[in-house]
Amino acid sequence: MLLLSATIGAGADETISLALPIKCQVGVACFIQNYVDHDVSGKVRDYSCGRRSYDGHDGTDIRIRNQEIQRQGVEVLAAAPGRVIGMRNDMEDVSIRTAGKAAIAGKECGNGALIKHDNDWATQYCHLAKGSVRLKVGDTVTTGQPIGLVGLSGDTEFLHLHFTVRYHGKAVDPFAFGATEKSCGGGRSLWAASLAEQMQYRPREIIDFGFAALAPTMEQIESGEVDRHPVTAGADALVAYVRTIGLQAGDRQSLAVQGPAGFPVATNDLPALDRDKAQFLVIAGKKRTEAAWPAGRYTATYRVTRDGAEVLRKTFDVEARPR
Repeated sequence: MLLLSATIGAGADETISLALPIKCQVGVACFIQNYVDHDVSGKVRDYSCGRRSYDGHDGTDIRIRNQEIQRQGVEVLAAAPGRVIGMRNDMEDVSIRTAGKAAIAGKECGNGALIKHDNDWATQYCHLAKGSVRLKVGDTVTTGQPIGLVGLSGDTEFLHLHFTVRYHGKAVDPFAFGATEKSCGGGRSLWAASLAEQMQYRPREIIDFGFAALAPTMEQIESGEVDRHPVTAGADALVAYVRTIGLQAGDRQSLAVQGPAGFPVATNDLPALDRDKAQFLVIAGKKRTEAAWPAGRYTATYRVTRDGAEVLRKTFDVEARPR
């Protein structure tokens, strides 16, 4: 369950090297939503002393952007060679908000696999899509071998892979193995050296951004439906949107849209957040008041500031093309 504060040691020849357990580029096509919780009380602390986790979380959650991408199939991969000692493949892909906790009691991992590795290491892969698991108990696997596809089974509200690493039966943090109690950035990474850039810690991340011909909801972005409402010269509205994860209490956000030649279209300045946000959607735009949107390129700038300093920024644009 919870990563214990006591240091867990392993000799250099016994330390596992982990490949990426999902077929995507972290920070571009998929994103780390939650890290392991290092706090043994009722509070939350990830390995970098941030709050990118929740109480008692024992793994790493790697999320994909939306349901449209999930329908195309995102493979879950074996992080190291080993032998399958457990699997499940028959649970429905249903959000826990719909299914309820009682329906998945004792099967919170959903569909997935448990793989045993040398030197008493093990990795677990959870929330895979129904019917997608390609392994059976007793199979041997190689690093990078497909296990199944990202889904929505078990105790989850969003599309992601929950990946747990255990050593001698205890959950450990692959970003900070052996970290001492209350250290920030201590311990050592179990990830392969080639993954250093992808797996660097990001306090906040933008996972979706763009323009749409309507004011999109979180549900429309999560489903991928927003992509079916592109901006054209005759669109009823022109709206920029940004979805961010990992925002912290006290963060201030602004989203400003400019038209051709820099004329202002819309600005949305939000007050400081009163609490941490697992995800947050900001939009800025307006309805069309003329026969068509003026020709040219429209630019949006999103900023997050904290104590007067800019901590996150994104600029993107779109051209209002004819239908």
